[in-house]
Amino acid sequence: MDYDVVVAGAGPVGLMLACELRLAGVSVLVVERLTEPDLTIKAGSINLPTAEALYRRGLMPALQEHQQRLLEQFARPAGAPAPALPKRPPIAGHFGGILVGADKVDFADPEFRDAGPASSIFLVNQQTIEQVLAERAAELGVEVRRGVQLTDYVADEDGVRVTLDDGEVSAGWLVGCDGGRSVVRKLSGFDFVGTDPEITGHQAMVELEGAEQLTLGWNSTGTGIYAYGPFPGRILTVEFDGPPIDRDAPITAAELQTSLRNVTGADVTITKVITATRFTDNARQATTYRKGRVLLAGDAAHVHSPFGGQGLNLGIGDAMNLGWKLAATINGWAPDGLLDTYTTERHPIGEWVLDWTRAQITIMRTDRHARSLRKVVDALLRTPDGSTYLSTKLSGVWQRYDLGSDNDLVGTSATDLEFADGTRLGDHLRHGKAVLFNLTDSTQLRDLATPWSDRLHIVSTKPATPGAPAAVLLRPDGHIAWSTDNEDLNGLTPALETWLGQPA
Repeated sequence: MDYDVVVAGAGPVGLMLACELRLAGVSVLVVERLTEPDLTIKAGSINLPTAEALYRRGLMPALQEHQQRLLEQFARPAGAPAPALPKRPPIAGHFGGILVGADKVDFADPEFRDAGPASSIFLVNQQTIEQVLAERAAELGVEVRRGVQLTDYVADEDGVRVTLDDGEVSAGWLVGCDGGRSVVRKLSGFDFVGTDPEITGHQAMVELEGAEQLTLGWNSTGTGIYAYGPFPGRILTVEFDGPPIDRDAPITAAELQTSLRNVTGADVTITKVITATRFTDNARQATTYRKGRVLLAGDAAHVHSPFGGQGLNLGIGDAMNLGWKLAATINGWAPDGLLDTYTTERHPIGEWVLDWTRAQITIMRTDRHARSLRKVVDALLRTPDGSTYLSTKLSGVWQRYDLGSDNDLVGTSATDLEFADGTRLGDHLRHGKAVLFNLTDSTQLRDLATPWSDRLHIVSTKPATPGAPAAVLLRPDGHIAWSTDNEDLNGLTPALETWLGQPA
């Protein structure tokens, strides 16, 4: 067998998955049809689960550097110093183009856990994530072949024979991270169900004349929705005239100019297109993310409109969830059914995102009923409760997995605890293994967990964060599998067996 896993797609999701697999010692080949990274304008920010995932794998310094560069691009007086890094975004986000300021958000709400340094990272675009992950993949020894198209495969119970346009390779598993029009998904016959598109959207970076006629931020008009900024020349338009006739046709300045004039009513002229993309509100999801030895992640598993910036974040979450489970299966210690929990845990979150984007399309429509509903939603979102609700949803802090426990912490992403030795919880997750934090230095707890030490790090330290639990078991993806506030260790062994299999 040439590789343990072949990953189709070298975007952020494919690269993140490949890095997770390599951390566990799995051999990976990533194939990508594009010869160079796609620089088309895409997601401009990340949510908290994505920031946590990258922080926990040691990528925080690179993200902080890139974020500061982006902040320096914001318009400011000539010669003025670069803006200081804010603790959190000044805008909580938007819902269907309704902007909500962070000043009304109640950050004391229990949903907002302490994510440590990860909470300060948000203004990071998709190209940056891809660049950082490509560098990390190279460090880990991931083989990436660009300009190579996957054309077919044959799978059986023992593995997969993958046909590429430059030859064949054999692997134990195939994962499609190859986007919304995934070749892997289509070849595999995954059911991809959902709703048809009704909009044509454009997003672009341009040079234009007449920009003073445009209003910064999101704007609703009688003919659609448009956004201008926050960077000079960044435009977005939404028109309810059905999907584009030819999604793949080159995007011209004339097309963007016509759309911008239609929606804004302004006599603007686009003189240069720097980068541009079309999008629709096609919303579909695979009914399962696994068929035998073939799996899907990212846009290959679910597509939707880009409103709220959920696509990149959803895909990174898929990769974090799948990576360690697939590696455990390959390395031979996965308990029965572990790999199937990938669909069980991630599918509901994907389904929520699709409905969240559909709801935004509803209040963006230009008919009178939709505009009346928009006024109601606008008023609600401007209340403290509404602003807080929106922020918890967009930030991703609401996300948790149902792991069948009565403990409220189990299934949630762990708070970034501080420890007396100067480290934080996230510092102990860089290796991609499960971690058991023994915060009372319990000999009994250490003895119970030692048989799993080949796939588990046991960290004995004192907490510096008030109210920390006595002990907490984290899966490799940072989600809590078991926790106790006292010396009661009931449930630890079953949790270890559920997520880490039988001891060596």
